Amino acid sequence: MASKIAPPVRFGVLSFAMYHANFWSRAVADSELATLVGIWDDSAGRGEAAAKEYGTAYWADLDALLGACDAVAITSETLNHVELAERAAARGCHILVEKPLATTMEGCDRIQAAVERAGVSFMQSFPKRFDPVNHELKRLVDEGELGRITLMRVRHGHLYGLMSGGAHSGWPQDPVLSGGGSLLDEGVHGADFIRWMLGEPDAVMATIAYPMGHRVEDLGLAIFTYDNGPVCELASSNTFAAGDNSVEIFGTGGTAVLTGVDLASRDVTEGAYLKVCRLTEENLRDVTTRRWTVSDIVPRFKTTPQFHQQNPLRFLDALTKGVAPPNTMEDGRRSLQMILSAYESARTGRTVRIPGNTRLVE
Repeated sequence: MASKIAPPVRFGVLSFAMYHANFWSRAVADSELATLVGIWDDSAGRGEAAAKEYGTAYWADLDALLGACDAVAITSETLNHVELAERAAARGCHILVEKPLATTMEGCDRIQAAVERAGVSFMQSFPKRFDPVNHELKRLVDEGELGRITLMRVRHGHLYGLMSGGAHSGWPQDPVLSGGGSLLDEGVHGADFIRWMLGEPDAVMATIAYPMGHRVEDLGLAIFTYDNGPVCELASSNTFAAGDNSVEIFGTGGTAVLTGVDLASRDVTEGAYLKVCRLTEENLRDVTTRRWTVSDIVPRFKTTPQFHQQNPLRFLDALTKGVAPPNTMEDGRRSLQMILSAYESARTGRTVRIPGNTRLVE
């Protein structure tokens, strides 16, 4: 049973290297379930500015802040997730970590060991799991309304690679600090989405490209396959300024198309976000009878600023109820393993079996 904390939860934010720290800090500062005790950052100027913005204190001493907190969010450079998680766990702090969990599986092992040793709660950030329109798509899949799934296509990306400066410059372009480019940064969302919808894939073939000339890839394309099952295409890039049809799922009983759920489609699509075409004997024979049914659900990403904010809000809800957080360590590990396997495929030019899948029989 997870520990139950009476509100307000004493909450700290560790680093503003990742822009999402802004969304998370505002959500915590405005929540009745928490008190934003303070912000630590290895850049004093950045930390002090953030503390002023969110009405809290900047702590230059990390251990002192950890000692004053019940829980922390880690929004640092990806490479530094491991050390910060180990230090937070050692001080008994419950931990919310930005995606991806780490840059290597060894880093994941260290975080998991620290969390288990300390007995603290842990949550991996995957906000796509909290959007009602995604839950409707999952219902269509789980309840068999689309029949047996044959192909799933996921595009997840943004346009920041086309812009000089801004949120995508700096450490995200450092392969050591970030662990990779768009295939990891954006593709890990898609990887988790694929396994949430359809379960663990068995193998992957992938390619990456550097059309903008950055130090990490600007484009990643991965094809995940299931033994005797569907094929899933994941496209991720930092060059998607506009797009539609963020997710397409084709099955023997119908097709579902979802848009407005990534940055490439959020700002340019204004309606019919989830469409479903159900197949019947009649409309298979007569194409003129095939029609889309449009859901009235609007993606959270379109209607409210409470998309990325759902991560700390769900974490606080779990802590104050004494239940396990909704996104697990295993979710963080498996999504990263999918992407690291894709990188191996891109590097070797070979199809790669994804380690750790319990269905694998070599």
